[in-house]
Amino acid sequence: MTAATTSQVEKAGFWIRVVALIIDGIVLAVIGNILLGGDTVRSGGVTTLLGLAYYAYFWTPSGHGATLGMRLVKIRVVKTDGSPLTIGDALIRYLMLIVSFVALFIGVIWVAFDANKQGWHDKVAGTYVVKAA
Repeated sequence: MTAATTSQVEKAGFWIRVVALIIDGIVLAVIGNILLGGDTVRSGGVTTLLGLAYYAYFWTPSGHGATLGMRLVKIRVVKTDGSPLTIGDALIRYLMLIVSFVALFIGVIWVAFDANKQGWHDKVAGTYVVKAA
C-alpha cells in the first residue's frame, strides 16, 4: 500500500475500534487469569507487560497488523504511508495508548472527532486503523 492508496482506504471509526478493544481486553483478561491464577496483587505489572507483548506482536507483520479483536471486526493498523508497523512503532503506539486512557480517555475518544480517525496514540506513532481487505 502506498501513500496514495492509504488516503483512499476507508479508515476505521470509533465504535468498531471500541468493539475490537473490548474483545482484546477479554482475551488478555483470560490469558492473564490463566497465567496468574487470579492473583490481583501481582497482576498490575504483569498485565501491562502481557498487553505490551500482545499488541507488539499483533500490530507488526508477525501478527499481520491486527489483534484478534481487530481481525474479528475486519480492521488493521498500518503506518500513515501504508507500510506495516515496526516493533518500535508498536511499542510507541502501545505506550501512547496507555497515556490516552490515563488522560481520562480523551486520547482515545479523539478518534471520534478527528478527520483522519486518529487517536493520540495514532498521531504519535504515525498510524491509521483501516478496514481490512
